[in-house]
Amino acid sequence: MKINTAEFIISNSDASKCPKDFLPEYAFIGRSNVGKSSLINMITNHKNLAKTSGRPGKTQLINHFKINNNWFLVDLPGYGYAKVSKKTKSIFQQFITDYFENREQLVCAFVLIDIRHEAQKIDIEFMSYMGESEIPFCIIFTKADKISKVKIDSHIAAYKKQMYANNWAEMPHYFVTSSTESIGKEELLTYIDEVNQEVFKSNSGFLDSI
Repeated sequence: MKINTAEFIISNSDASKCPKDFLPEYAFIGRSNVGKSSLINMITNHKNLAKTSGRPGKTQLINHFKINNNWFLVDLPGYGYAKVSKKTKSIFQQFITDYFENREQLVCAFVLIDIRHEAQKIDIEFMSYMGESEIPFCIIFTKADKISKVKIDSHIAAYKKQMYANNWAEMPHYFVTSSTESIGKEELLTYIDEVNQEVFKSNSGFLDSI
């Protein structure tokens, strides 16, 4: 897939106020400071589409970007280290939960994980929530340029072990990426393109809205 247009549409904290367009959506979420904004900018060929910051927790709203006028990339607030009040964090959790459990247009979520670290409890717990809620998702391992191929393989193996220990039958589909070196970009966009084709082929509601 070649991205020709990427347009910011709306930010809000209420899932019911998300765009009414019945287009397939791909939501990006991960622990704070996982490199989500950099990844979004890399795959869309825009330096500043998503706001990057050295301060974790920069994204605090549901952000919709329309890509090629036929699908939405959704940038969601990070979970974990964000330096916000407990009240704000509980609001995050509520509208993120509302989005995932009620958004009909969502066809796949991408859970971002920093490949430099071994399996983190918070990531395992979040993916368990996604699995239990039957929300389709893939894993995107970020910052692959920061460690060796041996460590990458070792850390992915550790995640597989943790997930099997948490009653997963198999590891979700995953991608290994680097925003600085554009690693994984083509694989990720090809996957989205293939899913879009299946969605448009099998669901006339999506097709009619293009």
